[in-house]
Amino acid sequence: MKTQLTRGAAALAAGTLALTLAGCVESGRDDSSAAPDSDCPWEPDESIETTARIAWQAIPNGDAVVKDRKVLESCMPNAKISWVQAASGGDVVQYYGSGDVDLGLMGSSPATIASSKPVVDDVDIAVVWIHDVIGDAESLVVKDPAVTDIAGLEGKRVAVPFSSTAHYSLLQALTEAGLDPAEDVEVINLDPDDMPGAWQGDQIDAAWVWDPVQSQLLDDGGTRILSSADTAEAGRPTFDVGTADRTFAAENEEFMTQWAKAQDWAVKLITEEPAEAAESVAVVLGIEPDAAEAQFAGLQYLTAEEQAGPDYLGGGFATDLFNTAGFLLEQGGIEAVGTEAEYAEHVDAGPAERAAG
Repeated sequence: MKTQLTRGAAALAAGTLALTLAGCVESGRDDSSAAPDSDCPWEPDESIETTARIAWQAIPNGDAVVKDRKVLESCMPNAKISWVQAASGGDVVQYYGSGDVDLGLMGSSPATIASSKPVVDDVDIAVVWIHDVIGDAESLVVKDPAVTDIAGLEGKRVAVPFSSTAHYSLLQALTEAGLDPAEDVEVINLDPDDMPGAWQGDQIDAAWVWDPVQSQLLDDGGTRILSSADTAEAGRPTFDVGTADRTFAAENEEFMTQWAKAQDWAVKLITEEPAEAAESVAVVLGIEPDAAEAQFAGLQYLTAEEQAGPDYLGGGFATDLFNTAGFLLEQGGIEAVGTEAEYAEHVDAGPAERAAG
C-alpha cells in the first residue's frame, strides 16, 4: 500500500478557502457577539492603520482567545483586521500562495515545508510565535481494541491531514516501529471534519488527529495508543506556530509588536486563569467551556520571554525546523533540505523580543 505523500499539490492543497466561523456553544454567546472583556489590556495604539488578514484554526491556544476577545481590534482600533478560517496548516500555506492572508497559524511541519526549497510560488514566511508545544492534544486513535500498539496497524487504513504536524508525527512513529509508511500501511489524506463519517462508515481503521475530532473518535469507542507527546520524547517535537509573510512583518513592525503582546497576554490568561480563557476558546471552537479547559492539558504554552530565549525562537527552533526537514526529505515530503542557517532565516524572534521587553 502506498501513502499519497508528495511534494506537489497533494502535499499542500487542503480544500477551498473557508470563511465560515465556528458555531455557538450552549451558553448562548457565539463568535459574532461581544466577549466579556473586549477592552485592550494596555494603552491602545491608534496610530496603527495596518490591514491584516489572519488565518486561524480551531485549536485551543492563545490565538483563539485573542480572536474571541477582539484584543487586536481593541488595541489597534484603526487597523483593519479580518480572520480567515483554515482546516489545516496545508490550507494556510495555500492561502499564502494565493495572496489571501498576511499571518497564519500552522503546525511546525507545514512551516518546515514552506521554508524548504522549492517552495510554493509567492510563499515567503517566517515563524514569529510558538502558539503551543504539542503533547497529547494530537493522538493516534484506533478503532479495533485488539490493536494495542502501532505495529498492529500493518495493513490498516490510517487517516491524517497531510502536511500537518499530525502527519509528521504519524510518519515518524511508523518508521520508528519498523513499518514502511509507503508499503505497510495505507496512509490517507483526510481533513479532520471528514474523519468521524469515515470512522463510522468503516472506511478508516485509525486516525492521528487533534481535538475536537480526537475526542469524538474516543467517545465513539476509539482507543488512544500513541500521542505527539510520545514522538516528542523520541526527539521529534511538534508545535503550532504563528507565521507571517516576511515582507508584511518587515513593513508592519508596530503591528507585529501589538500582535505578539496580545498573544503573550492570552498565554498568561490560559496558564493563570484557565477557566476564564476556556470561555473564549469554547466560543471559537464551538464546544463547552469545561471541554475547552480540559484540552489545555494536552499543550504547553510559552510566554514571549520564553519564546525569545535560546531554546526557542531565539536559537533552538531553527534546529527543530532543520531536523524536521531532514525527516521529511527521507519520507519524500520535500525535495531538498537547506542548511540550518537557511532555516534560521525563516525564524523571526523580533516580535516576541519586543513583547517581552
